[in-house]
Amino acid sequence: MIHAPEPWWLPALLALSLFADALMSIRPPKFIQQCLDGVRFPRDWWWTLIAIKLAATAGLLVGLKYPGIGLATVVGVIAYFTCAAYSHYRARFLGYEFWINCLGMLTLSVAAAVPYVA
Repeated sequence: MIHAPEPWWLPALLALSLFADALMSIRPPKFIQQCLDGVRFPRDWWWTLIAIKLAATAGLLVGLKYPGIGLATVVGVIAYFTCAAYSHYRARFLGYEFWINCLGMLTLSVAAAVPYVA
């Protein structure tokens, strides 16, 4: 059975991080541009990342009340950052962006999943 997340602040922190990332991606600062260019993600598709992160934010917040939605969302976020990590690896773009941003968010995502299944 899926339980309401306890502690609730882990999924909330992930939601806040994704929301901030989505807002920054509207007019991406240089480090975000370098990251997306480094993995060769087409500029014409950058808008999709904003939509994905905003949808994930909403799913995580709704998931605080409806745990099934929260668990499904956090599994999707884990898949997203796993794909991002693979993209970094495949492009051989393994600088600090990979270690701090990509793997850091993947770690936070896994941590946010724990309250749903513990």
